[in-house]
Amino acid sequence: MVLAGRLICNWRGEILAFDLSFGKIFWDEEGLFYAVDLGGTNFRVLRLHLGGKGQVLSQESKEIAIPRELMVGTGKDLFDFIANTLATFVDTEDILLDSKSNKHREAGFAFSFPVRQTSVKSGNVIQWTKGFKIDDAIGKDIVKQFQDAISRSGHDVEISALVNDTVGTLAGGRYNFQEETMIGCILGTGTNACYVERADAVKKWKEALPKSGEMVINLEWGNFRSPWLPRTFADDEVDKESVNPGDQWFEKMVSGMYLGEIVRHMLLRLAEEATLFGDTVPEKLREQQSLETKHVSKIHADISSELQTVATVLHEVLRIHDTTLEQRRIVHSLCDMVGQRGGRLAAAGLYGILKKIGRAGPNKNGFALSRQKKTTVVAMDGGLYEHHHPYRKYMEDALQELVGTNGPYEVFLRLQNDGSGIGAALLAASHSRHRQTE
Repeated sequence: MVLAGRLICNWRGEILAFDLSFGKIFWDEEGLFYAVDLGGTNFRVLRLHLGGKGQVLSQESKEIAIPRELMVGTGKDLFDFIANTLATFVDTEDILLDSKSNKHREAGFAFSFPVRQTSVKSGNVIQWTKGFKIDDAIGKDIVKQFQDAISRSGHDVEISALVNDTVGTLAGGRYNFQEETMIGCILGTGTNACYVERADAVKKWKEALPKSGEMVINLEWGNFRSPWLPRTFADDEVDKESVNPGDQWFEKMVSGMYLGEIVRHMLLRLAEEATLFGDTVPEKLREQQSLETKHVSKIHADISSELQTVATVLHEVLRIHDTTLEQRRIVHSLCDMVGQRGGRLAAAGLYGILKKIGRAGPNKNGFALSRQKKTTVVAMDGGLYEHHHPYRKYMEDALQELVGTNGPYEVFLRLQNDGSGIGAALLAASHSRHRQTE
């Protein structure tokens, strides 16, 4: 199994990371490895026990919510919180693994924010996204900040690989799926994608090309902006109220942190200008973050004739009581429109990547028989894609609509649970073995 890559850059072609040197990995690694996946309002710690020959003997993980005050506080406070959680998780190692409390451990760190990577285990934060605003960490080595916090916890855990969450998901896909995985995509609190590119197509790379002839490109597509994006007044309001106005336009239209706010602003406008809920505007609609994407997902998934789940969410979350069926239908339709737009925009982004690497478009040889088609996999991770089923269906349908049936490739979206964390642990294992055999 080969996943070679030396460069990570963003969608503008600016180098964000290099020399990942995935190399020939994933089939022979043995031992116990950890990962920390910091990707949004929750983070995950993961333990992977590898048995060599592609075997995963055991896998355990824990997900923790990050207190809001830590998302806008100091780097020390945030990483002390994460390091202490990792330390507690390390302490739960099963005695059957013959683990020792003072044994050196290695971990991969999946960090889902723009970084200018300077080595396989170091990189400086460019900016924060997804509601984080930790100003004192910008421009500093994120691994050093985390490593210092781990040292303060009294545990011997070394961060041996720093990866973007999409790269981890891509790596995990290459490990888990038989078919060729070419793209890693995250749709959760935020969104991003990476893909495997021909090395000679990366014009800004000035060093020797890798022997594999391939590189991994981190798009940071959440920051894509264009006058052609189908924006509304609600998008403008969400952007204005965010911690990073003017940035992450695409992310704010498709990802889990913002869909609830988009729907809330639309409902507020309808309540104010069309008296959707009567003469009085419900006060909760004026409250930022009062309607979350998980609530939108519940509303969107309600297919009952009376839309009783919609009524329950309006009653319990927004304090809107005794709604009529017509009111509930309007609310449901709004959630459907926002979910459909998000899913189709995400699909359009993937289609752009597939076209770039020649995995979409008409078959130049004119063959369209299914037995002659090759398979391309997009490894997916993130709670929005996993749990918001109507959104996911819109995305999958739109991608198939764009790819069509007359091309040489079939494209499949495959959920890679804990994909970014698994990939980070695998890359830590690969780097550990690489260092030991140099």
